[in-house]
Amino acid sequence: QFAETGGGLVQPGGSLRLSCVASGFDFNMRSMAWYRQTPGSERELIARITNRDEVKYADSVSGRFTISRDNVRNTAYLQMNNLKPEDTSVYYCNMRPPSASWGQGTLVTISA
Repeated sequence: QFAETGGGLVQPGGSLRLSCVASGFDFNMRSMAWYRQTPGSERELIARITNRDEVKYADSVSGRFTISRDNVRNTAYLQMNNLKPEDTSVYYCNMRPPSASWGQGTLVTISA
């Protein structure tokens, strides 16, 4: 249902844009969100966007990350700027609240 892409290795201060193609449900009607998880930690909600384009961010990413959506392409995006080493994680998208089915995620590594 969710296919995340766009991760990679970047230096601190760099940028990445993640994409998530969703399927199997009425994308236009659902709130979408990005989550991240590091080994040994709980999955963290970092950004969400409603079907009316209302957005909300975790304090840890506010001002640096931007969530958006394309209802024609059934795709959610996460633009990540001024990346920090603590942003290193596997990033997932899902609905908000999340469904039980998760994609494989995309790995983001921030390192010099």
